[in-house]
This record gives sequence, C-alpha cells and structure tokens, in this order.
Amino acid sequence: MDNKINFVWVDSDESLHNAYQSIQKHKVIALDTEFVRIRSYYPKLGLLQLFDGEQVYLIDPSHLSHFQPIIDLLKNTNIIKVLHASGEDLDIFYHYFKQMPQPMLDTQIMSAFLGLGSSIGFSKLVENYCHIQLDKSVSRTDWLARPLSEKQLQYAAADVWFLLPIYQKIMEQLKETEWQEAVNEECDKLKIKRQKEILPEKAYKRIGNAWQLEPQQLAILQVLEKWRVEEAKKRDLALNFIVKEASLWKIAKDQPKHTAQLLEFMHPNEVRIYGKKLLLIVEQAKQIPEEDYPARVSRLMDVPNYKKDMQFLKKSAATIKPESLPIEVFCSKRQLEQLFKWHNVYKTNHTMPELLSGWRKRFGDELYKRYLAYLG
Repeated sequence: MDNKINFVWVDSDESLHNAYQSIQKHKVIALDTEFVRIRSYYPKLGLLQLFDGEQVYLIDPSHLSHFQPIIDLLKNTNIIKVLHASGEDLDIFYHYFKQMPQPMLDTQIMSAFLGLGSSIGFSKLVENYCHIQLDKSVSRTDWLARPLSEKQLQYAAADVWFLLPIYQKIMEQLKETEWQEAVNEECDKLKIKRQKEILPEKAYKRIGNAWQLEPQQLAILQVLEKWRVEEAKKRDLALNFIVKEASLWKIAKDQPKHTAQLLEFMHPNEVRIYGKKLLLIVEQAKQIPEEDYPARVSRLMDVPNYKKDMQFLKKSAATIKPESLPIEVFCSKRQLEQLFKWHNVYKTNHTMPELLSGWRKRFGDELYKRYLAYLG
C-alpha cells in the first residue's frame, strides 16, 4: 500500500456534529473501532473509524464530551453499517453508547455464506478482493496513547477504506445466492448475543472443572464467583486480575481457614489484597442451607449415548445441509450439541435450538426427523 489515505481527524463535539451532518446523507458506511482490553473488564475505546464512500473519519473519543451524533448514527435505520468480525465492536457500542448499529452487516458472516471460510480475517479479504497486502506491523498499538503516529493512523483508516468496496463486491456475489435473508438473520443474532450479560449468580457455571465439585462446594464457588464478577465490574479489572479462576475453584474445594493456606497456591499480592475477604466469604457461604445448594454441574459428554448420537447427528447434518453451504456455516458442533441437549436433557421443554429455528429450520427439521427415527 503506497498511497496515503486522506482522513478527517475528529476530536471535538463541533467536528463530530459536522461529520454526522455529512455522513447521514449516505446509504451505506463502513465502521470499525480500535480499543484496548488487556487488564480491564470493559473494553476501552481508543478510536472509531468511519468511511461513507467519500470521506474517511477518524474519531478520537478522548476529547469528546457529547456522543449523541454517534448514537444517532448507530440507530439511523436509513444507513447500513458495515463491519468485519464485529463481535468486539458490538461490545464497544453496547458498553459506551447502549446502542447497537441498526441495520448492520458483517462481512465475515457474509463471506462465510460465499464459502470463503467461517472466520476469514480482514487482511485476507483485502488480499482476495483488492489484491493488496496490508501492513499489520502496528496492529498491537496502544490505541489509548496520544499522539498516534501517521503509520498507526493509516492502519486505522485502511480498515474502513477497504471495507466498503469489499462489502459492495461481496454483496453483488451474495445477491446471486439464496442467502441474503440468512445473512441478515445471523447479523441480528450476533447483536442479540453480544447484549446478553450472564447473571453474576450464574457465572460460577463457566468456571473450568466446576463439574467436579459437590453441591456444598458449588454453593461456595457460586458466592465467590458472584463476588469476583461484581468486584471486577466495580474496579473495571479483568476477572483474573481480581483472583484467578483456578484459585477460586481450589478455595471452594478445600475451604481454607487461614491466609497461610491461600499462599500455597495464590500470588502473595492476591492474598494481601483479597485474602481476608475470600476467607470471610467462605465462612459466610458455609451457612447456606442444604436445600439452597445449586445442583451439580453436569457435562454433556456424561449424558448416555452422547458420543454415539453426536456422531450420527454430525454425519446426518453433512448429508442434509444445503449443497451451496459449507457444513460449518449450516451447523457448528455447539449447535449439534444444543439439539442433542434439547432432546435428551431438557426433554424439548426449553428454548428451541438454533437448528430448528430461523433459516436453518427447513433443513434442521429433516435432521431431527432422522434423529428420532435413529432413536427408534
């Protein structure tokens, strides 16, 4: 990439307002964010990039006090917002602006329906459609630092400069298929997924090896993890910068009484800051009555016939899937497990699995019919 991309640097409320007045005249824009999420619980927005087909805007949030134009842009249904691998960008929009982009299309999802891979990177798309290799040497920039170098700014600008023409080319190809509505559905589902926050009192189920604990130990783990999540949010620190997951599990299992016992498996700084609090939580959690203990955490692989049934579902899905779609687009292992669990664990008394809803339903119904026949 030899030619420099011209961009407008937006670092005041007035310049942001003026940018939005121009941007809202367009039907489609490319959108991206640069952020840092190393030690923090929440992502920290460093830069927001935007290209409306005429002008690239690099928006510096650190100097803004009024974000309403960004919120207005995100909810402006007359403008399609195009992103690539948008999951973490959506986290940013939800956390900072409490607004998801409406409507939104993700070129990674679109590419998957064209057979380009279920998680193709942006640089590969640029190489494929524009025959250019992007310089990724500054991809690990601290986007909160100022000033940013010209090389860093060009890197950020390129993310949207190439994204818009790539989207247009992909859209032309997608129009030749039957999958446009399916793409819209997948993008909408992604937005819903990124807005879901696990309840602190249920977060213990995510801890590795929780299935090994007895109900009384799980009751302690539940209270410990609830405290850790709430402390992480309050201090805006990543969970493992509060207390490591493995440490919580061992505390719940062994139920130590003295900080000296914690020092056997925890960092001294963790014990110094949180040791007494952790021991207090353990003692308090011991008072939970037995009838309030959580149920044991079950593993799907322990359900009878899991391995055999999953092999059947996987082989059947490969023969049922739409001919034009890669198998990983039609169904992932998670989605097959979801169907298995819905039938065998929930006994169908639960939210309909993804394979039996939306665009997958007409194929998934046949898969489930074969599964029922297989079970006899």
